[in-house]
Amino acid sequence: MPCLAWPRPSRGLLQSEAIAGITVALMVIPQGVAYAALAGMPLVTGVYAALWPALVAVLFSSSQRLSVGPTALTSLLVGASLAPLAVAGSAEWVAMAVWLTLLSGGIQILIGAGRFGWVLRLVNSPVLTGFTQGAAILIAISQLPALLGFTGRTLLQMLEGLRGGTPPDWTAMAFGLGSMAVLWAGKRWLPRVPTTMALVAAASALSWALSYALLGGAVVGALPSGLPSFYWPSGVALSTLGALLLPALTITLVSFLETASSAKIDNARAGTLWNENQDLIGQGLAKVASGLTGAFPTSSSFSRSAITLYAGAQTGWATLFSVLVVAISLLWLMPMLYHVPQAVLAAVVMTAILGLIKPRSFAVLWRVSRVEGGIAFATFALTIATAPSIYWGVLGGLLASLANYMYRHLHPRIIEVGLHGDGSLRDRHLWQLPPLAPQLYALRMDAELDFASAPTLERAIAEALAGRTGLTDVCLFAQPINRVDITGAEVFGSIRRMLEGKGVRFHLSGLKLPAQQLLDRAGLLAPGPLFCSYRTDAEALAALGHVRRSPPPA
Repeated sequence: MPCLAWPRPSRGLLQSEAIAGITVALMVIPQGVAYAALAGMPLVTGVYAALWPALVAVLFSSSQRLSVGPTALTSLLVGASLAPLAVAGSAEWVAMAVWLTLLSGGIQILIGAGRFGWVLRLVNSPVLTGFTQGAAILIAISQLPALLGFTGRTLLQMLEGLRGGTPPDWTAMAFGLGSMAVLWAGKRWLPRVPTTMALVAAASALSWALSYALLGGAVVGALPSGLPSFYWPSGVALSTLGALLLPALTITLVSFLETASSAKIDNARAGTLWNENQDLIGQGLAKVASGLTGAFPTSSSFSRSAITLYAGAQTGWATLFSVLVVAISLLWLMPMLYHVPQAVLAAVVMTAILGLIKPRSFAVLWRVSRVEGGIAFATFALTIATAPSIYWGVLGGLLASLANYMYRHLHPRIIEVGLHGDGSLRDRHLWQLPPLAPQLYALRMDAELDFASAPTLERAIAEALAGRTGLTDVCLFAQPINRVDITGAEVFGSIRRMLEGKGVRFHLSGLKLPAQQLLDRAGLLAPGPLFCSYRTDAEALAALGHVRRSPPPA
């Protein structure tokens, strides 16, 4: 339990931690209610997700200052994954959401306990960028009707209503757009002030004064008071659990990447190394705690974690204060949320998500790498096209990224080298350099010598032998090769035998120790009349200088 290493609290430390914790709590309570609506869950479960999960996460995670609770992306994934399976808000929906939460949490615990955190790095930045942009747009679309006075309707229903002359709820529109303006202004000019909670309180008071609920306006309504009780979901068919497994894996991937983006900043500022496996365990336990209280999957919120750091939090004590404020709210303050217009909740979600929409990120990726930029845009398009089953966006992007990775390994960079004026070995054709020797083929492969790259190396040497009459020597500058597998060793032996069969000398330069040890054990570096090896490129160049004056081998 990393919490055992927390510093002993002093009065000054507790004061600063209390300020940071209370600030985050006043933000997470209204956000939790809004994200619960996004997930199709009972609204109070959004506050439940900010209580015990946050406590469990801070006790068992290595990153102490992350704000764990409901987030927009995980909430959207819950709503999108369950939409084809049940009716939002129903008992069946809640049970499936809890199973989804327990599955995702169990997966994270197993990955962390098995020290397999590196597996989740397969989702690279372009895939995450494409998915985040697509998910953010879908979230914005889902909140647009409530924001514009058509609460409870989809975008298509809103458009049909407008065409049919159905007027919007102008009061709801004023609440929604006005709330967005207040939140934007607060974020810009009063970043330390819990603007979200202040806005919700003011909107609730104004709604009560206008008798908005009595006039038929859409408000949060009655939320149950008290701490969450233990919840165990009803049993579901194995086929249903199978249908939840893919979304659970996607939630695991997305929530871990959300955690990674915050944890790296947290650990960098603290001057510590990030223990990803411990954070996987802590976040997985937090999800389990969330599910056992009837709530939905949690994750680390980048925005709330940034506020935690900005507010001066130094340890996990800040989270304990945040949990205390959430508990007090559940016990005594839930009735205050009754009159909050749902348009205000839509504004809270919309304002949080607009910060994620960055269309310029595609242009940046395209400028740096057209392939990875294309993968990002394809992930974005697939996320939008497969809605509500948006997890196919992540999986499709992951497959495209892995395909690109394998293509690059199956087509390694192999160049013929020449001696540059600065003394380095560079691409002879790119820099228009003369060959190292007239009857020498000197090459370098910038890759591992394994099952993927070895056949390409063998083909390059075979083509050189076939296309260059009178070739007497081949030199492989092997310093970039830091690993050789069994297939690579077999191909290396095949290359050596092919060259010896044609009476061509084979020179090997700069082979690293791990690769050398494997080839030695395979008996492929045994001395021979047509085989020479050198420790450094300087030794090889000195020896190759004699090739010009040496007669071709018999």
